[in-house]
Amino acid sequence: MTRSAGGRPQRVDARANRGRILDVAEEVFGRGGETASTEEVARLAGVGIATVFRHFPTKAALLQAVLVRRFEGLREQAEVALKSADPSSAFFDFFRHLVADAATKIAIGVALLDAGGDSGGAAVEASNELRRAVGALLRRAQQCGAVRDDVELPEVYALLVATSRAAAHSGLDEEIRDRTLAIVFDGLAPRGQV
Repeated sequence: MTRSAGGRPQRVDARANRGRILDVAEEVFGRGGETASTEEVARLAGVGIATVFRHFPTKAALLQAVLVRRFEGLREQAEVALKSADPSSAFFDFFRHLVADAATKIAIGVALLDAGGDSGGAAVEASNELRRAVGALLRRAQQCGAVRDDVELPEVYALLVATSRAAAHSGLDEEIRDRTLAIVFDGLAPRGQV
């Protein structure tokens, strides 16, 4: 059961409002970054601004909850991919997905910092859980021979972050992003298979 900030169980309509606020905030801040407002979130969620602040006392608290939820959703997607019969596709498709998703995640992170929050605490833990899931996808891809075995998660994550930031900040179109990923993936291929 979901509990309110005061520890009391939340009513069904309050839980629905909270979920709707988070859905809209993810879209609004993912699109508008630091220029987006909680007023816009309230309007699009169909609730009053007081309802937003009842659930999230500050803009930073709202953004932290959005970022945590986003990391948790990505981790859940990675865990589903771990069950794939094709570890190679699971790893490379998820890598592609993270790069495509980067602009939204970065915009939310920038908005959080701009609102005076930090990406510590629950966001760090959720990010670490996502990183562990990516590591599990990497190990499976290595075990099936799709990824060279002399790379480790820190290098792969550095490539993932760098490619994601380049795609987000350079406004790479889909074709250039795909060609860039093909180069990265060639570098991850076992030697002699390129």
